[in-house]
Amino acid sequence: MVRNLLIAAAGVLLATLFSWVPGLHVYSVAGLVILVTAAPGNPLPPDRLATFFLGLVTAYATLNTVPSIFFSAPDDSTVFVVRPGQKYLLQSRGYEAALLSGIGSLGGVAVLVLLTPVAPALCSTLRSLLQSHLHWVLWAVIAYLLLSEWPKGSHRAPAGWRRWWDGWRSLTAGLVTFFLSGLLGLILFYRSLVPVDVAYQALFPAFLGLFAVPSILQALISQVTIPRQHVARTLDVTPGLIARGTLAGALGGLFAAFFPVVTGGIGALLAGHATAQQDDRTFLISQGASKLIYYSGAFLLFFVPRLHLTRGGMASMLSGYWSAHTPRAYLLAVTAVLFSGLLSFFSLLLMARAAIRLLSVVSYRWINLGTLIVLLTVLMTTMGWGGLLICLVATGIGLIPLFWGSRRVNGMGVLLLPLALNMVGWGGAIARWLGLLR
Repeated sequence: MVRNLLIAAAGVLLATLFSWVPGLHVYSVAGLVILVTAAPGNPLPPDRLATFFLGLVTAYATLNTVPSIFFSAPDDSTVFVVRPGQKYLLQSRGYEAALLSGIGSLGGVAVLVLLTPVAPALCSTLRSLLQSHLHWVLWAVIAYLLLSEWPKGSHRAPAGWRRWWDGWRSLTAGLVTFFLSGLLGLILFYRSLVPVDVAYQALFPAFLGLFAVPSILQALISQVTIPRQHVARTLDVTPGLIARGTLAGALGGLFAAFFPVVTGGIGALLAGHATAQQDDRTFLISQGASKLIYYSGAFLLFFVPRLHLTRGGMASMLSGYWSAHTPRAYLLAVTAVLFSGLLSFFSLLLMARAAIRLLSVVSYRWINLGTLIVLLTVLMTTMGWGGLLICLVATGIGLIPLFWGSRRVNGMGVLLLPLALNMVGWGGAIARWLGLLR
């Protein structure tokens, strides 16, 4: 047990280090770890590697809030945190935003621990009930994402087609973003430009361009001045708000963890609408809970006895090396998540304070510029020119919501649309019609 906790702590330490690199996804790091540990004479057995990954993914789900709030560099799961996070940051309350998200992460850990006794039976029942319905559920999620966006017009345009366009401008931008990103996803699924040895990271440059790079460019162009940040000793949040935010995040995270393709951010958005969230505090808490349950909960499904369910990139990568579905392995995995979640929360407090210190010493503009350089350097190092080209195309698509005021989550069409088409058997036919298959 002690050895397992130490290995999980090593995963938390690695996540703490690479979380300072905005846009660097945990699955990319895990892939590199597998390449290193798969070498001859590997000192880390597969079961220890699994424990290391539990610490890694749990810490990442907690700590990736920091670059999203302080450096405007989100990934697919933290894109919803940027707007309320920036609002708090401009009010000198960035530390509070990070802390609220961290409280949500602790709530997510608590939910996973409480569900441990019933998880095997519950997951098996849900799987048998929903296995044949996943395709239309995914299409229903897509329909809701597109139909639930509200017009953002000024209501001041002259009557007639100009007022119609004033209301439909942002809606049209959202539809265009979704279908263009979906087309990009189809191309990457059938004609990827990245080298074969990093094919498992084929979507990394697309997510970078759709979410991280546009936010950084927006911060550079707008020349925002960040006020001096206040490190709060107390939070203006009640236990009721924490419980409500955690519940909403748990609903979204569990939905995203169980259903393929749906990310934690999308799950939290759906749950937030279902529970009528209108408070930034509960929203940030729900996002923290949803992210953690999405990443760690999906990985824990790999350990549930008799379930044999692989969800998420971490479980997919590990399944080729090791599998264990015993009650003991499951309990050890839950213990590793609990320990890593607690350790990651305190790491979050230190990271947020360090980020505030960095903002007080270095100009926000230079931080954004340095972040952009780091991201492109990592991309070129791992993906080459093909990855850079994908990132540039994705950036053009990702800028549409920023210029036209639509939801940035529409960029998730890069993943949702290709897999939804493949689930109903249309992906290959459309790819042939587009000339992607011969």
